[in-house]
Order: sequence, then C-alpha cells, then structure tokens
Amino acid sequence: MIRKEVSPVWVPGPLIIGAGPSGLAVSACLKKRGVPSLILEKDDCLASLWKLKTYDRLRLHLPKMFCELPYMNFPSDFPAYPTKQQFISYLEDYAKRFSIEPMFGQEVRWAKYDRSLGLWEVEANESKFLCRWIIVATGENAEPVVPEIASMSNFGGRLMHTSVYKNGADFRGSKVLVVGSGNSGMEVSLDLCNSGAQVSLVVRDKLHILPREIFGISTFALSMRLLKWFPVCLVDRFLLLCSRMILGDTGKIGIKRPEFGPFHLKNTTGKTPVLDVGAVAKIRAREVKVVCGIRRFTAKGVEFVNGEVHDFDSVILATGYRTNVASWLKDGNFFSQKDGYPKNPFPNNWKGEDGVYSVGFTRRGLFGASFDAQRVAEDIARQWKSQTKHLHLDLIGY
Repeated sequence: MIRKEVSPVWVPGPLIIGAGPSGLAVSACLKKRGVPSLILEKDDCLASLWKLKTYDRLRLHLPKMFCELPYMNFPSDFPAYPTKQQFISYLEDYAKRFSIEPMFGQEVRWAKYDRSLGLWEVEANESKFLCRWIIVATGENAEPVVPEIASMSNFGGRLMHTSVYKNGADFRGSKVLVVGSGNSGMEVSLDLCNSGAQVSLVVRDKLHILPREIFGISTFALSMRLLKWFPVCLVDRFLLLCSRMILGDTGKIGIKRPEFGPFHLKNTTGKTPVLDVGAVAKIRAREVKVVCGIRRFTAKGVEFVNGEVHDFDSVILATGYRTNVASWLKDGNFFSQKDGYPKNPFPNNWKGEDGVYSVGFTRRGLFGASFDAQRVAEDIARQWKSQTKHLHLDLIGY
C-alpha cells in the first residue's frame, strides 16, 4: 500500500510536545507574552501521566507553594499537599484559564531540523508540521522502566509496574513483593500494608529517607531556607540529625544511608531522597519486611541474592520511569542518547541550537519546570517580537 504524502501544517509559533504540567506552563507563559503556540499530546487528555499512570493515594510530595505553575495559585482551600485528583483539577482549570487546547492523539514519530528551510519538521501520526521553534515538554517520566531480571517470564503470579497500580484493594491477604525503594515504592508498600497485604520491599542500594516535615515545617521548605545561608554540607548534617531524631537509625531496619548527604547527592547525581509518609513506621513494626535484591524469578516467587527463596502472589515493580526524547528527536547535540536528558546540566539545560528548547528536564520537579517555562517563553518572545517588527517594516517598505 502506497502511503499518501501529507502536506505539512505551518505553525507560526512554537510547537510544544506534551500536554503535561511542563507543556501547559510554557504555553501559558508564551500566551502571556503574546506568542501563540500549539501543543501535541499523544494521549487523549491533559496530564496523562497523572490521570492514567498514578496510584490513588498519591499526593504532591512538596508543599503546594513549590508546585504552582506560573500565573496561577492553587485554591486556598486545598491542603498543603494536594491529592492527585486536586492536582488534576488544578491543571484542567489552568488550561481553561489560559485557553490552552492541545491536539490530542498526536504521538510524535520524529522531529528533525531542516537546515535548507531553517525550520523544524515534525511528524505525528498522519500529520506533519513545520515550525521555527520546538519545545520538548514530554517530561522525565514518559515511559515505565521495566528491569530485566532472570527468569521473569517464568513467574506465574501477577506482575505489574506501578504505572498500572491503583490501590491495594485487590491484594488483601496476599503476599506482595515491591521492587524499588524510592518514593513510589515506599508509598505503594504503605498502601498495600494498610489494605491488609503481606508486604516485602526490595532495597538494593543505600538511600536517604527524610521525614516529610521537621518541627511542623516542610523538610524541603526548611532546606531551601537554610541553603540560602549555609553550605550544603552543614544543611545535610542538620537534616540527617533531625531524621535520626524523628525516624531513628534506618540502618537498623535494613536501609543504609549513603556516605554523602541528601542534597550533595541530589546536586551531583540527581538522586532524590525519599520523603517518608509512614512507611518507616511500618518497616520498624515489621509490617513491611525489607529484603535484598533479586537474583532470579521462580514459578511461584523469587530467589534473592542471599540465596533465600520465597513465594509471592504478586510482584509490583516500583522501578521508575525514563524519558523517551532520544527515540524521536533527531538532534544528537541537545539531548543525551544515554540518559535522555539535555547534555547541559541545570540551569543551562533549557535551550539548544536551531530553535529547540526543553521544559521539565531539571530533575527538580514542578518547581524546575516552571523555572524552565519562564526562561523559554522569554527567549522565544524576544525573537517573536523581532520577527514581527521586521515583518511590519517590510510591509511599510512594500
């Protein structure tokens, strides 16, 4: 069958890929500066990660003041840590306020820069687009990471990623192994435990767990204040001291801390500390059992690296997500093919060459995405105004 050639659609302003918080934020910032834009979204809704791939008990990990998108506060009656549904409603209201209407069902197959035209060519499903600027806003969590573990296909129980886990109602009374000890792994373990499941949690590496609040203040907010006055090493020492006072010695419950402090690791590796919302108490009470890494799957469970074999009814992979930009952006200079992030680290990660930008790849969550959105919009607006001015002068001369 011969594929019919499709005439490209000209987009006068930037083409934004992704209608999550990052895409909405930069679209609003552009609109504030008088620059039109078009968002392409592969799914059929805004914020598809939040709507389709998150568990029910999820709340924002940071206080709402650090998660607001530009030019719109959260409703005053929202709690300090809004729920998943509250955040989704906030995003929907945000899109309405700024009249943002993405093109849904448009999965980008490739995007490449045509030097002869000085424009970007983008193919999405059966459509093609031409634009001067392209903004990558597909986020750090575009695809679930499913690790390759020996004999995984032999397991006869239920195997799923947290992207399809909703709640623990269906796991009551069953033996569940959660693989991964980041924020998602800890929260899913807590949720399963509260639902009556027998939970084991795989903790392979050293990690930092901090209380969500210290002295009634958000740990993150307190840290940001301290970092304005003190070096990272002193702030890390303070956080670890407070954590030991509140959570106890996590090494005694099978969770060893890294040699370097939480903010030192965050700044150097991007690895985020876990903010505890109750999982540590369950582990300490032995309602959640910490286990070592998996060597291989068996028909009824797993064999751990220490040689122990245990049966499980279900295994839930809390193994995170990765970006997918490298699979479709045909530009090897801006994004790394290795990890899918911009090659230049924050705060110089937002702009590439030939009119390509990124929003939401800072490893700093919604706060970082809003920071990117403002800088990208300001930069494009300067070019847009200059282009419009030249066009106006040309018309007068004509």
